[in-house]
Amino acid sequence: MNGQMQAAARGAPVNGLSVDVEDWFQVGAFETVITREDWAGLSLRVERNCDAILALFADAGVQATFFTLGWIAERAPAMMRRIAAAGHEIASHGWDHERVFRMTPETFRADLARSRKTIEDASGVVVRGYRAPSFSIDARTPWAHRVLAEEGYAYSSSVAPVVHDHYGWREAPRFAFHPVDGHDLLEIPVTTARLGERRLAAGGGGFFRVLPYGFTRWAIAQVNREEGRPAVFYFHPWEIDPEQPRVAGAPLRSRFRHYTNLARMEAKLRRLTRDFAWGRMDELARREAENPVRMAA
Repeated sequence: MNGQMQAAARGAPVNGLSVDVEDWFQVGAFETVITREDWAGLSLRVERNCDAILALFADAGVQATFFTLGWIAERAPAMMRRIAAAGHEIASHGWDHERVFRMTPETFRADLARSRKTIEDASGVVVRGYRAPSFSIDARTPWAHRVLAEEGYAYSSSVAPVVHDHYGWREAPRFAFHPVDGHDLLEIPVTTARLGERRLAAGGGGFFRVLPYGFTRWAIAQVNREEGRPAVFYFHPWEIDPEQPRVAGAPLRSRFRHYTNLARMEAKLRRLTRDFAWGRMDELARREAENPVRMAA
């Protein structure tokens, strides 16, 4: 039984399941010790990890969206075709994980064009969705959503409506909204839960690995049952790879965030796919377009 059928049987929303396809050395946590010039000489592990994820999803009977770096798609076109052939959506994660708030509108537009063409050429499918590296569309980039709209994207999932030391747009809506007047572009923020007046990051990544599984189960259940909305969850291929190389010289906080509970991640993901209904982000976007929230003035 697929995610939508499960949800219909339980009367629950179908949540958005997503994978941010980047390799172990491309994460923001290591950018002070690994430069982009170093990348070409490092071992690629993303393909073996994505194949393991495809097997996990096949076992669970779920489909998802793979937000992929153009840099990766250029080097692993066969992997891209395997993802598409398995029925998953392929979307853009930009070219080389450069944060949007470090770009100008012109360089952002060029990054979008380069990554989209490369991903489409590698996968053979049309790219309609986008996720900014490190959820880096925020109050510093008031132009970014308009560029995405002008470039013809149907949706973005690039906002984290929380406070975080690496990212966050605390004032943004928690659920899908139209960020550009006169355009159909939909922004679908990563999931947060409510605890009193606080917003808690609950959409995956390091929070999912480090915290007990019960927290994520509680948070998604709150969003689904109490608020009647779908959740958006993400993780990375390197998060199921406990044998990846260890990076010397990285800050202690970065090493803690990156390496904690890697060996437990796959089992937690299998549990998550059983406990909730999941589907592709483009399908979620079509449903959410009928029920967007208003952007605060």
